[in-house]
Order: sequence, then structure tokens, then C-alpha cells
Amino acid sequence: MVKKVNQSWGGRFSEATDAFVQTFSESVSYDQRLCFHDIRGSIAHATMLGAVGVLTETETKSIVDGLAQIKVEIENGQFEWSIELEDVHMNIEARLTDLIGEPGKKLHTGRSRNDQVATDIRLYLRDEIDLLIAAVERLQRGLLDLAEAEAETIMPGFTHMQVAQPISLGHHVLAWFEMFVRDKSRLQDCRKRLNVMPLGSAALAGTSYPIDRAMTAKLLEFDAPCNNSLDGVSDRDFAIEFSAAAALLSTHLSRIAEELVLWTSAQFNFVTLPDRFCTGSSIMPQKKNPDVAELVRGKSGRINGNLVTLLTLMKGQPLAYNRDNQEDKEPLFDTIDTIFASVTAFADMLPAIQPNRDEMAAAARQGFSTATDLADYLVRKDIPFRDAHEIVGSAVQYASGKGCDLADLALQDLQQFSELIDDDVYDILTLAGSINSRDHLGGTAPAQVKFQVAEQRASLG
Repeated sequence: MVKKVNQSWGGRFSEATDAFVQTFSESVSYDQRLCFHDIRGSIAHATMLGAVGVLTETETKSIVDGLAQIKVEIENGQFEWSIELEDVHMNIEARLTDLIGEPGKKLHTGRSRNDQVATDIRLYLRDEIDLLIAAVERLQRGLLDLAEAEAETIMPGFTHMQVAQPISLGHHVLAWFEMFVRDKSRLQDCRKRLNVMPLGSAALAGTSYPIDRAMTAKLLEFDAPCNNSLDGVSDRDFAIEFSAAAALLSTHLSRIAEELVLWTSAQFNFVTLPDRFCTGSSIMPQKKNPDVAELVRGKSGRINGNLVTLLTLMKGQPLAYNRDNQEDKEPLFDTIDTIFASVTAFADMLPAIQPNRDEMAAAARQGFSTATDLADYLVRKDIPFRDAHEIVGSAVQYASGKGCDLADLALQDLQQFSELIDDDVYDILTLAGSINSRDHLGGTAPAQVKFQVAEQRASLG
């Protein structure tokens, strides 16, 4: 008789698995990161089986103690992983049986690897979301500190990458902050939807054993068991939803990274990054490259690709579980690792950027950034906005011909375009006057920036 390597399912087979197939189909090389969640799920399952009388008290204790010992072995690096046992679940179960004998073979009563892995991934992802949310909040706190410090720092605001209107750097930083408010909310929503327990669905149809799914869900801190066993074992929409939220978060990081790459260039020179976040060139000794920002920008493509991988993986699967779902882990794990690293990098780097305030202010004086302020000034003197728009356009053309800004024109020069223009016009044509005039909720005035910082600090707790 041919020896069966994998005793969990080998009884049906008359020959051992081909060596290539064994390597091709194993997942333990990467799903072993689920080990502690797998042990936690198994302890809860065994505890429930003991409570409903499927296991004796002695068997339950033996299983729980054995799993606790395996956890210690893994933590100490003493556990031997084997691809012959395919995955994290069978490696742990085989070791449990080695340790405690027959009771170890009873652990799998009333469950399947299908509901087991679906539960493990949810437990794992739930913890990772909590860690990621904490990292996003650390990033947000750093941004609030930066916004407060730069509430009165004037820079140009852009549309179409053309100078549009003067704003404060603090206001710009708060725009970054708002992106992460929504990102965090998406992660929190995703966590709510994934926090439903598949365990008890077994292979696809549930189990005939008198299990108490509510008890197991409570032990594992799930909000509830899933309502349908077919759905519980087969769908990975929670992983897709997380990956979509991560892709949006990464897109926001990438947009900020793009701005930092521009702002640190010699052509902009708006900010300087600390040396610890930059690298040099192997051939050009003068170079200081914003590599962290560029890498974060580049990794967004990787995270987007993982999302497409998971969507494509799921789209053609009939109910219920299919082995295709083994392929859900690597893109999910890579997304978790990549987005966490990117957020951490920016949480460290963004609060440490050094604004070049004079350069920013000089750039804001270019491109007639206070032209809209002059139009609004005329509107307040009862000139219809479209007429004011035309008047200011003519004034801009005149100033451009003289090679100066609107604020540099003499009053008599401005009055040739409208007799309603008076000395007080210079209060709004200055950069400071422009940003201070926008003193309303959501506006760029320094007072509003400081108000928003205080409000958002309170919301973070």
C-alpha cells in the first residue's frame, strides 16, 4: 500500500501527490502568518464543542493546552512548518495530534477548512485594520501639528497646475487631513462588515453536530455568526472591500507624494525634506532625491493591482468554496504590508518637512493670484460679477504688459478700469489680505485653519 502523506484527506486516494503538485498547491509558505488567529479560532471551537458535549471536559482541556503549547513553539521559532501538510491549518492540527494523541484528531469535528480559513482571514484582517487605523491617526496628528504651525504661511493654490489664488500652507495640509478622515471612515466601515463569523458553516451546508455558533462568535468577538453557510465559506468581498479602501488610501498618499516631489524640486523649492528621508545619486554628487515620496507614489500601483487581482479572482466563482480562493491571501497580505509601510513612512516624514516660506510667498505673488479678490471687491460695489470679471481681466492684461503684479499698480492705473476702485483695494490685493478675507468655515484664513485644527484634534481624542 502507498503511504499517504497528508492524513487529513488521503483515505480516498490510492497514490501519493505528485511532488510538483504538492509544491504547486501548498500555501503554508505564506498563510502561516495566520497561525495565531488559527489557534485562537481552534481554541474557541474546541471550547464550544466541550460546552455542547461533543468533546469531554478532559478532551477539551487537552486540546486547549496543546494549542497553547504550539503557540509558544511558534513564538520561540521552534515550530517546524511542512509543505507536505499543505497549509497552516493542517500543520497545526498535525502537531497537536503529535502532542496530545487521539483528542487532537477530534478538534476538526463540526468544521471544515473552508469555514476555518474564512474565519482566520477575518480575524487576521480585523486586527490589521485596527493597526492601520491607528497608523492613519498618527499621520493625522502629525498633519494637524504641521497645519497649526503653518497657518499663516502663504503659498499659491493651484488649478490646472497654474497659480490660482493664495492660500495658507496650513489650509493645504488640512486638505490632506480630510482625505484621511474619509479613508479612516472607510476602514471602520469595512471592519464592521467583516466582523461576522463564518465558523460553523463547515464545508458549505453547516454541520449536523449540535454546535453553538453564538457562543463561538462571542468567544472570538464577532458581532454575530453569518446567516448563510454557502455565503460564509465562499465570498471574499470583505477582503476586496479592504483592498479598495487601501487603494483609495494609497491614492491619497500618492497625490501627496507627487506634490512633495514637485515642491522639493529646484523649480519649486517650496519645502525641504530631512536628509533621513532622502537618498543621493551614485554619479551626481549634488543630488538629494525624495525617494520615500517616490516609492510611496509607486507602491500605489502595486496596491491597485492587488485589488484588480482579487476582483478578478472572485468574479467567476460559482457557489460555494473553490480552491481559487487560496489565491486571495498573497495579494491581501501584500496590500496590508504595503499600505501600512506607506502610511508609517508618511507619518514619520510629513510632520518633519521644512517649508521654505519666502519661496512660497514669492510664488504666490506670481500669476496674478489676487485677481479674483479684485473682482469680488468690485462686486461689493454693486458691479455685476461678469462685468467685474471683464474689468479685472483688462487690468491683468495691463499689469502683465508692465511686468508687475496687480498690487504693484498705482491707484490711478487701477482707476482707469473702474472709478469705483479706491485706496482700500490694496487691503485685498496683498497676499495676507486675500487669505484673511476668506474667514468662513472651510476657508483658508489662518483663523479658520486654527479653528479646524482644534476641532479635528478633539475628534481624534
